[in-house]
Amino acid sequence: MGRRSDAREKMLLSAVALFRRHGIDGTAIGEVIADADAPRGSIYHHFPGGKAQLAEEATRMAGAAVTAAVAHQLAADGPEATLTFLIDTFRKELLDSDFTSGCPIGAAALEGGGTPAARAAAGESFAMWESMVAAALWQRGLALERAEALATTVIAALEGAIMLSKAQRSTRALDRIEAGLPALVPDML
Repeated sequence: MGRRSDAREKMLLSAVALFRRHGIDGTAIGEVIADADAPRGSIYHHFPGGKAQLAEEATRMAGAAVTAAVAHQLAADGPEATLTFLIDTFRKELLDSDFTSGCPIGAAALEGGGTPAARAAAGESFAMWESMVAAALWQRGLALERAEALATTVIAALEGAIMLSKAQRSTRALDRIEAGLPALVPDML
């Protein structure tokens, strides 16, 4: 039984990594199988819904991992350090991959037309991140409406900066939001 869950987990992790690099539409099931070193038939055994199910579950897995990291970082160090942590994480991912790897949640949001459940999972992840950031800002004294607006701005800026960084093959966009976003809420972060 452990072997089955290992194969399933490997396929999900491979899917997340490949979606980060090639997007959902640009990743073939065969690539996931090869990357996970899984038997060909195992993909349909573990994901009877095929690529759509794999994309949804991989997006949910990646979203949950980022959500857990954001929650931990917010609780331990607050919003500004969390933003720095996320920017540093994505900056490293972009540099290590020669600007081919981005956010798997962004990939699902952008390319989820053929996989609506993956797109919905991406939307849920983004909403959770916004909610957590808004709550952290509100707990530091920002009015709720302002905290929610700023949380949306932060998540949108981060995801947009990742996209710009990939397209421009430069971390300049991430560097700029790292410098500019904390100034939006002086003395609150």
